[in-house]
Amino acid sequence: MNVFVTGGTGYIGSHTCVELLEAGHSVVVADNLVNSSAESLRRVERITGRAVEFIECDLRESAAVDAVFASHRFDCVLHFAGLKAVGESVAKPLLYFENNLNSTINLCRAMAEHGVKKIIFSSSATVYSPDNVMPVNEESRTGGCTNPYGWTKFMCEQILRAEAEARGDWSVILLRYFNPVGAHPSGLIGEDPRGIPNNLMPFISQTAAGRRDHLNIFGNDYDTPDGTGIRDYIHVVDLARGHVAAMNYMEKVTGTEVFNLGTGAPCSVLEMVRAFEKATGVKIPFRIAPRRPGDVARVYADPSKSLRLLGWKSELSLEDMCRDTWNWQSKNPDGYGGDL
Repeated sequence: MNVFVTGGTGYIGSHTCVELLEAGHSVVVADNLVNSSAESLRRVERITGRAVEFIECDLRESAAVDAVFASHRFDCVLHFAGLKAVGESVAKPLLYFENNLNSTINLCRAMAEHGVKKIIFSSSATVYSPDNVMPVNEESRTGGCTNPYGWTKFMCEQILRAEAEARGDWSVILLRYFNPVGAHPSGLIGEDPRGIPNNLMPFISQTAAGRRDHLNIFGNDYDTPDGTGIRDYIHVVDLARGHVAAMNYMEKVTGTEVFNLGTGAPCSVLEMVRAFEKATGVKIPFRIAPRRPGDVARVYADPSKSLRLLGWKSELSLEDMCRDTWNWQSKNPDGYGGDL
C-alpha cells in the first residue's frame, strides 16, 4: 500500500514507519516538527534500507493538506499528528482543541476530495470514563474525560465515526493506545520530547542519563497498592506492529472498528522505576510531587478483541521496555540533537 503517515517523525509514528516499510509498504510522512525531528526519518531509513518521503506540513492549513493529496496517490492514512501532553492540555485547552480537531477535519476533507477511504486514527485510553471497572474493553463507557487532551481524542473519534457512517464505504479504525514506552532495539530511534518530559519513561531515562537531577512521581496517595498511579505500559514496537495488523484487517471491512492496544498487565509508577533499575543497574533518584490535574488512579486494557480480530498481541516484556529505553537514551544522551 501507499501509506500517508501524519505525525510520522514523532515517537510512535517513526516506529510505525519502520514496521510499515519492513512489511513492504511505501510511506509518505507529513509533520510540522513542532515536537519532533526529521532526523528520526533518516534513522528509519538506516534501519530499513528504504527511503521515506518527508513533507513539512501543518495539517491545520487546509490548502497545504490538499496539495499533498493532489500530488500523491494514497491507499490508507495513519493519523498520528496531534498535541498529546495531558498537563499542557489542562493549561492550554484552546490550543489542544484547535490543533487536534482542525487537523483531523482538514484531513477528512482532503481524503473525501481525493477518494481515499481508509484511515487508522491514533486514539487513546483517555477517552474511557474514569469510573469504568478495570480492565476496560472496547465497549466500556467513553466520555467524562478528565482533561482536554482526552476530549480531543474523544471528539476526533466522533468526527471519524460520523464521516464513515455518512460515506458508507470508508474503513475507519480507532486504535486506543495505553502507555507506549521503549524504543527500537537498534537504539537509533526512540522517544525524544522537547523540554521537560510529560511522560514517565523519558523522565526516568533522562534522570538515569544525568539530564535531570531526579524523577518527580506525581502523587503517592492514590487508591492503589503502593499509592502511585497504575498504567498499562506497552512497548512501542508492539504498538507499531498493531498498526500493520489493523491495516491488514481493514482490507476486509468497511465502517468503524475500535481496538485497544495494551498488554492487559498493568504496573504502578514505582514498579516501573524498580523494573528500570533492575534492567539497567542504574539507580533512579525520585521525589514525590503533588498529583497532576487530569490524572486518574488506574487505567489498563482488555486487549482480547485485538487478538481475536487482528491476530495481534503484545510480545515484549517490561524488561524489554526498560532495556530498549536505556539503550536509546545512553546512545543518544541529547536525543536527536546528537549524532550517532
